Amino acid sequence: MSKKPVVVKTVGTLRKQVVELRRRGRKIALVPTMGALHAGHHALVRQARRRAEAVIVSVFVNPRQFAPTEDFSAYPRNFQSDLAALSGLGVDLIWLPTDAAMYPSGFSTAVEPGGPAKAGLEDTYRPHFFGGVATVVSKLFLQTMPDYAMFGEKDYQQLKVVTRMARDLDIPLSVIGCRTVREKDGLALSSRNVYLSPTERSIAPLLHRTLQECAAAIRTGKPVSETMLAGRAALTEAGFAVDYVEARHAENLAPVASRDEGPIRLLVAARLGKTRLIDNIAV
Repeated sequence: MSKKPVVVKTVGTLRKQVVELRRRGRKIALVPTMGALHAGHHALVRQARRRAEAVIVSVFVNPRQFAPTEDFSAYPRNFQSDLAALSGLGVDLIWLPTDAAMYPSGFSTAVEPGGPAKAGLEDTYRPHFFGGVATVVSKLFLQTMPDYAMFGEKDYQQLKVVTRMARDLDIPLSVIGCRTVREKDGLALSSRNVYLSPTERSIAPLLHRTLQECAAAIRTGKPVSETMLAGRAALTEAGFAVDYVEARHAENLAPVASRDEGPIRLLVAARLGKTRLIDNIAV
């Protein structure tokens, strides 16, 4: 029988649990989530378990990373399902704060990231987003004091922002990027995939296939700018409303003009109906 994780809802109780784990000599890995867990999250937990003796999963839908026009109130939430999944994965502790626990009355501090947070990708279309992410993630790091923190590569710019933030603020942990988990047809797993209609779901895998075709073209020597324009056109023709299709340096997210400018990451964000999808791959 799976052992249910300890569920804590206050910072004081959380700190006592962390102190006890440390007293027992346990290394700690944190998996930050907003709940609505899927196989991608499960993979992060398994990676965490390989690195540390104790695994903490946070479940918190962070209001500060949603704009007023976005889906905060509708974001999928099913904690009982999440709890059952995490019990089966051997998680030790679930940090389940309320909004008031995370942002108590009078809370007035924010982390404002630069560098990869100002790359002209997600920050162009969601200018509020990385400030909200950096603030909540810095709090999660300081609340749980983990040795490792696991983040999926699907949110690639976010991974780079969090990694830079931890380094710049001297937070003593290692941020670990974990490969994107996909459906059999290539669609990157996301909690928001449930918003797709059946027709949209049949079109959605083209996002990944287009990135694959662009990467193959760049590897054979085709011009980067021409290749990305062709990718954008293909997605638009298929019915996507494209925000960006970009080739960037894999480490600093600076624009690249040729394949000789360093390791390249291709990144895309586009809408199908009301659902915004993102993806990325290495070249």
